[in-house]
Amino acid sequence: MLALLVLITLPAKADEACRALAGVALAHARVESATEQPGVDFPVKGDRLATHAGAHCAVRVVSQPTTDSDIHFELWLPPAGAWNGKYLQKGSGGWGGEVYTYALVTPLNRGYATAVTDDGHVADGTARFTVGHPQKIRDFGYRAIHETSVLSRRLIAAYYQRAASQAYFVGCSDGGREALMQAQRFPADFDGIVAGAPAARWSHLMTAFVANARLLDNAPLPASKLAAIQKASLASCDALDGVRDGIVDDPRRCRFDPATIQCKAGDNDDCLTAQQVATVRALYAGPADPVTGARIHPGLEPGMEDDVGSWRLWILGGEQRKFGFSNFADLVYQGRGWDSSGSDIHRDLVAAQDREAPYLDAFNPDLRAFRAHGGKLLLFHGWGDAAVPPRGTIEYVQDVGNFMSRHGEPANLDDFARLFMVPGMGHCWGGPGATSFGNEEVPPAALTQDADHDIVMALDRWVTQGKAPEQLIATRPVEPANSSARTRLLCKYPQVARNGRCVAAGNPP
Repeated sequence: MLALLVLITLPAKADEACRALAGVALAHARVESATEQPGVDFPVKGDRLATHAGAHCAVRVVSQPTTDSDIHFELWLPPAGAWNGKYLQKGSGGWGGEVYTYALVTPLNRGYATAVTDDGHVADGTARFTVGHPQKIRDFGYRAIHETSVLSRRLIAAYYQRAASQAYFVGCSDGGREALMQAQRFPADFDGIVAGAPAARWSHLMTAFVANARLLDNAPLPASKLAAIQKASLASCDALDGVRDGIVDDPRRCRFDPATIQCKAGDNDDCLTAQQVATVRALYAGPADPVTGARIHPGLEPGMEDDVGSWRLWILGGEQRKFGFSNFADLVYQGRGWDSSGSDIHRDLVAAQDREAPYLDAFNPDLRAFRAHGGKLLLFHGWGDAAVPPRGTIEYVQDVGNFMSRHGEPANLDDFARLFMVPGMGHCWGGPGATSFGNEEVPPAALTQDADHDIVMALDRWVTQGKAPEQLIATRPVEPANSSARTRLLCKYPQVARNGRCVAAGNPP
């Protein structure tokens, strides 16, 4: 009878504590609802795995730090007995605009109090939410993430009657940009940050998207040619690491010239015309400012041209075009007649740097305050990423080291920041390589989940135990789920994997 009473009383107390959060006073914000959830099933949708979220208190909050702000976020609180004492916030993607609760499943099930925001607007896949709304640009750029962090920790303390011992932020793509923005603007918000494929130099990236779209308008590249390009680039570069496995280990060492498959006896899908050779070369090189000659953003890498989530989607499938055109038509020029066909790339870059870079760019190399706070930063990037070309992240890490050195800080960032480059991976996840290492929203059940195989768990271990990750083990499950899995060693940059060990890479030629 006593045991039955305990079972009845505990859920009742949990429900009472959850509902009580509706009465917590929050600066310029309010709790819209706080309800105890016995568990939530997420069915398969697209390429998403079916999964189940355990019992939790679901708290929905709206924050209005300005009269033009409408920031929504959801906070999930595991039962007191299941809470690990920590807070983990997830980043957004694309233009944001949705409270993506699916992203909260894994951290909740691991015991974290966890939250995600819509970045201050409703989604429609474009930047139209910014037209006439300068404060929403700031909310999207940095404020919504900070508001969610501050308010979530206030509610966590009210619910558990104690503060979270650690706070983490994990994001990829725009979420990776948000992650770096937190380290730069709000260095005390988080003790540990994972920044995947960060779209950090947003103004330059969007300008490059438009430049690539105009290049393809003037010199089209048929999708039917991609297989031949990839076959040739792999033939040239796959074996540079000593292993032929269909993956270019470090594309910077690749010297593939698309002219090697230039058509000699008529145009067909196995070769490139002279114009197509020039187009592919330009995509590899990255666009340049036509006035200054300076490179706007690093270009694409060889080896995954024909992958469904790489060039097929982002370059020829129109994803770069969609993001870039909306960025300029809506955000930069505010709906005032920007003509994509007559776009002046130099003028657009200057306008982007003036009108969006102060709020969206997260390329500031000054991480001194984050380092002094004791913060730890893990970055990762797929070498086959056609959405956010990967060399930009390497350049950022190098810029941080150079900045620190000039300002009397150790140039070696190992004590607080480490980068892992991922061969054979596209944007954030997926691709022909072993690309699962805790970077997916819900890790496949067949994968080992520990700090050696999971970047989020590695971050937690670094913060709480002081053990910095020297390497990670990425896995590619092979069907059926109980069969053997393909693995790849991911090494702390600039090291590379050779014969099962991380070794110095040397400088690429």
